[in-house]
Amino acid sequence: MNEDLKNALDVLKRGGVILYPTDTIWGLGCDATDEAAVQRIYSIKQREDSKSMLVLMENPALLERYVNEVPDIAWDLIEVASTPLTVIYPNAKNLAKNLLAEDGSIGIRFTREEFSAELLRRFRRPLVSTSANISGQPFPATFYDISEEIKKSVDYIVRFRQEETTPAQPSSIIKLGAGGQIEIIRK
Repeated sequence: MNEDLKNALDVLKRGGVILYPTDTIWGLGCDATDEAAVQRIYSIKQREDSKSMLVLMENPALLERYVNEVPDIAWDLIEVASTPLTVIYPNAKNLAKNLLAEDGSIGIRFTREEFSAELLRRFRRPLVSTSANISGQPFPATFYDISEEIKKSVDYIVRFRQEETTPAQPSSIIKLGAGGQIEIIRK
């Protein structure tokens, strides 16, 4: 795992794109503050850049660096979530502009998975985490489900956890609105 961490960090620091395991499905990742890297992921996925992607972080204490105003309910949701949960926050800041939704919101998930959490601790910036598939195609439940086209498009493929065969699931997604409104986007 240490060699993977070192190699992935080198690529991320140069503005590259990695294919890596997360707390949910395998993801395409890059520095969430680097517009050129984010644009490259849109190109790899053949996805319209009007569709935002989520950000992966490891420490909820960093949330206020990237969201102007964190609704109180968010802290409770983060604390009680027993499965991976992506929360869409209004008024994101300090992230690549092309990563945000048209309304300025951003989806953020906190990972407890060994590799992605350690990578985030060492990188000290949030990472883009979007499913490792061409837009519109099924998400990869295992590493073996990732297309060769995706694998050939990235700068580094993490070896850690490639052998796992238990199908993974994407996170639940909720959107927080003004006044603590909660909208369930995906269960």
